[in-house]
Amino acid sequence: MILKPFYENPLVEAGIDEAGRGCLAGPVTAAAVMLDEKQPISGLNDSKKLSPEEREELQKEIMAKSRAWRVAFVDARVIEEVNILQATFQAMHQAVLGLSVKPKMLLVDGNRFNPLEDYDHQCIIKGDSLYQSIAAASILAKVARDEHMLKLHEEYPDYHWEKNKGYPTPAHRKAVMKLGPSPYHRNNFQLIHRRLGRH
Repeated sequence: MILKPFYENPLVEAGIDEAGRGCLAGPVTAAAVMLDEKQPISGLNDSKKLSPEEREELQKEIMAKSRAWRVAFVDARVIEEVNILQATFQAMHQAVLGLSVKPKMLLVDGNRFNPLEDYDHQCIIKGDSLYQSIAAASILAKVARDEHMLKLHEEYPDYHWEKNKGYPTPAHRKAVMKLGPSPYHRNNFQLIHRRLGRH
């Protein structure tokens, strides 16, 4: 399927997507991307449908050719404080507000978004499989978060974040039950509550 190059006007649109909402550890990450229609990027797709190598190559091209892009992280402590949905919105807002070019329309992957003043937005379910700018944002968010988790893995190798990137795989869950949570774990997860003896 060929993704649509824009929703209404490529000059004022930014695609937004996130990575890491369903993880036990690490930040939630969001990216905002304004593509340049004069510098098309072939191969854009939902980051989940691409190999790590394809994502990394596209990341470089997106950063080089886009009119503007930004990645933002919100860490585990904030996620615990405000919940994962609100933390995701915070990361998205930070990414948008950090763009060097101000968009007028935000194309948001998914079905929910906290509006930003002075910005129109459109929520698009499975938008990363429909629109190039959202796909580009999904790639930047995914690659940036994976790189971040590899750095955290060097600090806490026993949780195997180099493989699971913080997602609740059997090996990751087993490590949490054996060792307890690290400072980067989201302690409001039921699994970690059990490990800490909370109810």
